[in-house]
Amino acid sequence: MTTFETVFGTAPDGVWRAPGRVNLIGEHTDYNDGLVLPIALPNQIVVSAAARADGVVAVASSGQDGVIEFSLDALEPGSVGDWAAYPAGAAWVLREAGYPIGGANLLVDSDLPSGAGLSSSAALLCATAVALLGLQEVEVDPAEVARLAQRAENSYVGAPVGLMDQMASMCCTAGHALYFDIRAMSTDQIPFDPEAEGLTLLVIDVKAPHRHVDGEYAARRKSCEQAAAVLGVPALRSIAPEDLDAALARLSDDVDRRRVRHVVTEIRRVEQAVELMRAGRLRDVGPLFTASHASLRDDFEITVPELDVAVDTALAAGALGARMTGGGFGGCIIALVETAAADRTFAAIEKAFAEHGFRTPTSLAATPSAGASRLA
Repeated sequence: MTTFETVFGTAPDGVWRAPGRVNLIGEHTDYNDGLVLPIALPNQIVVSAAARADGVVAVASSGQDGVIEFSLDALEPGSVGDWAAYPAGAAWVLREAGYPIGGANLLVDSDLPSGAGLSSSAALLCATAVALLGLQEVEVDPAEVARLAQRAENSYVGAPVGLMDQMASMCCTAGHALYFDIRAMSTDQIPFDPEAEGLTLLVIDVKAPHRHVDGEYAARRKSCEQAAAVLGVPALRSIAPEDLDAALARLSDDVDRRRVRHVVTEIRRVEQAVELMRAGRLRDVGPLFTASHASLRDDFEITVPELDVAVDTALAAGALGARMTGGGFGGCIIALVETAAADRTFAAIEKAFAEHGFRTPTSLAATPSAGASRLA
């Protein structure tokens, strides 16, 4: 077993954590100044850390062999590669922002499946950042840490991600979903306790070969930006649902029309989901999940057969609603099911996947959990 002591020869000074996330609804709305509604998962990245005085950061992972070292003074984008680019990026962005971090030994552990679209990369950045700050006893607002983590992923790692994942990892609270308005940069905690309603939020990793190539993501984003320019708005968030038909009539490109229709209707679905959850009507949120999936499949065109089969099978097994979640082209679905039917629903999906010759899926029950914190 890999422990901090076996890797570095001393006990850690502290242990910090940051969770992964799953987005309940609001897909591909973030870069359109829209609304999202993620929860933090109990699955998390844990960073054990000890300070060192030589300005060097040494990182190791319980899932990888060896130790990777880099000097804080020599950090610049591209200077550290592979998985260590994420802790290096966290150190780089904190120094760029003027925070007095020092050298450290870091051991990373995780029970977050990578490649499943549950934001393990954002969790790693956030966990590293709070560990490096915690070693120096520097307190920073969680939303500011989220913004710095996003900057690290954009500018150091080179991934053009939005802010939702980092905000969820830093700012979620247990028993709630994070209602995040990107345009206003405001958040609200919405009660979300499926267990109290006799429900389970199943997260199914469909194990599809991830086809979320940069070109596809960039094409979706470009289409949204082009349409916004034609319509004379700063972002598609500015189009009210009642103005959607008129806006679509002004677009000559059918692909752009479908992308716009998804974004505008998806933002409205987030608003409707929040209204229902605030009213204690969680069961009624299910059809919004299903409508979201249909929109992502038909208008945004980012599902794959594994996602569609998983959603259709969950619904046939009695799920109140189901949808793909995350960037698409692989990853996970979520299904809101009666707790008594959770095992039966997953078994039906396993059977359907075997019949289609797909890889064997895995599942977890998504309990809404707290954002980043110190463990020890």
